[in-house]
Order: sequence, then C-alpha cells, then structure tokens
Amino acid sequence: MFDINLTEDAGRAPRLTAPPKACDTHSHVMGSLEKYPQKKNLKPRFAPVETYRAMLDRIGVERCVIVHSSYYGTDNRCTLDAIAALRQDRARGTAVIAPGTTKDDIKRLHDGGMRGVRVSEASGDLTPDDAPEIARLIAPYGWVLQVQRRVPGWIEGLAPTLKDLPAPLIFDHLGRTSAKEGADSAEFKAMLKLFEGGNVWIKLSGFYYTAQEAHPGYADLRERIRILCEARPDRLLWGLNWPFPDFPGPGEADSADFLDPLLDFVPDAATRALILADNPGKLYGFEP
Repeated sequence: MFDINLTEDAGRAPRLTAPPKACDTHSHVMGSLEKYPQKKNLKPRFAPVETYRAMLDRIGVERCVIVHSSYYGTDNRCTLDAIAALRQDRARGTAVIAPGTTKDDIKRLHDGGMRGVRVSEASGDLTPDDAPEIARLIAPYGWVLQVQRRVPGWIEGLAPTLKDLPAPLIFDHLGRTSAKEGADSAEFKAMLKLFEGGNVWIKLSGFYYTAQEAHPGYADLRERIRILCEARPDRLLWGLNWPFPDFPGPGEADSADFLDPLLDFVPDAATRALILADNPGKLYGFEP
C-alpha cells in the first residue's frame, strides 16, 4: 500500500560525530492517512515523527527543520503537529502556503514553529516566479524562502528575480544542479554568483538528485561543495532529505550515509560545525 512505510528506525551509527546543536534542515514527516489525508494521485507514504525522532537520536543530531511534504499541499497540520511533538527547542518547520495567504496566517504558522516557505512545482500553486511577493510577505517574521525546480536552466533564467530579495533565499539540494556537468554547468555558476553576492543559502542535501557517482560515496559532489565552502561557508546548510523520496539505490538508504560524506566533502572540523550547527541555529531562530 505504501511507497514508504517507516514504522521503526533501523540503521548504523555514523562515523562522523555531529557537533553539539547539529541540525538536519531538510526532512519530511508523513503521518497516518486517517488523520492527515494525502494527495490521491500519489502512492501513500508513512514516515511518522516517532521514527524520525529515533533516527535523529541514533545519528546524534539534536535539532531539525521539518519541510512540509508536497503530499499534503497547503494543509500544514502534519508538520505543525510534528513540531509540537518534538518541541520548538528542537524543531522548526518550513510551510507550504497558498496564494492569498495573509500576515495573520503567517503569524499563526510562526507561533506553531514554522520559519520558512517552501516553493516548488510539486508543493502547491506558487512557483519560484512568485519569490518577490512571498519574500515581502514573510520578511517581517524573519522567515526563509526555499526554492526548488527541476527544469534545466531555471536558476539562470530567474537570477534577476531572485537577486536581492528581502528574505533569505535557500536553494534546496545544491540547486539540483547538473550531475553530468558538475561545477562546469552554467546552472551551478549562476547559483554560485547569487550565493557569493546576496542573502542566499544552499543546502547540502538530496545528494542522489545531483550526483552521478553511486551511493554512498557521491564523490563527484566534492568539487562543487569545495567551491561553495571556499565562497561562503557561513551560508551553507546540511539536510538528510529523510525518508529519502525517490532514492535510486543501490541498496537501502541510511541516514548515516548522508552524514558521513561530510568527512570527505568538508574535511575541516570547524567548517563542518558551521554548516551543521552554527548556520542553521542562527537562520532558523534556535539561537537568540
């Protein structure tokens, strides 16, 4: 029945010992179908908050940002309930909103632990083209705007629109830049230019979306991540993308497999601490 059905956590301990206050900034929680109906045109998924909590404890990650699943559209109840279960000293969320969302709506979501808006083709009626309007709405609350699109060339095309927004802009999953072209792609270079010059952040997450090298090494990401670390280590974040939707294999995905590559990608421990703990602590309001 379920495309993903995680009722318990099973896996290994990571080789990388996460620093204090490490934060997974990109994972999803999917609750019971009875309480949280999912889109009828998609195969149901079940990845409850209890399993997610156990997984974070296993890999030694203290904090998290739950990104509202596209399976729920603009019904944010599942994510809000997961934040409440984990408590706001440990959890924040990224919401999906509809056109016409008001400041009062944002305030209610803020009170529930939301600290950003997710925009992608799969999530709702808003797209990255709406970024300026959304940014103006959420800026007074200190929220972030995270964007994702799977169409080649979209970052280049929207760069003038995405530059100098009044809210921090996050590119999910290394911008889903070309696995084949790597650091040489025009898309990566366009993202890098925005990253170097504006209030732009990039998530080191969803490795299998943008790598050609097989799981769990993803060695061809090393060059892109090195360039990003040299440019703005203070604007990088890390995320698991649990429960690993569309994971291609080979083998089963384990959360430790998405933490350990940082030993290779980011060999400097101080820079890893910045990415894993300090940056998300400030960006998502965990730290005063």
